[in-house]
Amino acid sequence: MRIKVVVVGKLKEKYWKDAVKEYLKRLEAYAKVEIVEVDEERLQDNPSSIEIEKALAKEEERINRHISQSSFVIPLAIEGKMVSSQELSSFMGKLAVEGKSDIAFIIGSSHGISREIIREGDCILSFSKMTFPHQMMRVILLEQIYRAFKIMKGEPYHK
Repeated sequence: MRIKVVVVGKLKEKYWKDAVKEYLKRLEAYAKVEIVEVDEERLQDNPSSIEIEKALAKEEERINRHISQSSFVIPLAIEGKMVSSQELSSFMGKLAVEGKSDIAFIIGSSHGISREIIREGDCILSFSKMTFPHQMMRVILLEQIYRAFKIMKGEPYHK
């Protein structure tokens, strides 16, 4: 299985980079996982909704450059479906059985993801009704992908 995580913004703090590196290392046994960072569009303080929409459109262009036609696209958005770790594992296993082995998760900027990416996503996923910083969400997503593979393989993992 090939998994691409396309994120808007870069990791700056060493502790986030170390956490991502650790999960990528753990995931090597299960899948080819790639992180792709695209630039976040800079906005002034208190941008208007029109300025935000324009910024999201520019970020959408950057994101789309890294998603292939064959990818099963899963944007992370607050309005998406919430699932348990076991349900995520089952879903990923089902995708693999159906031959959908190229998965792209999308993590947006502090202003979210463009409506177009969400509309065209194959499955919109939410981890919570709460908002998380994209740096933290990257680590949470990688941990859940790792947990999903452990569950799929029937391997022990802490609860």
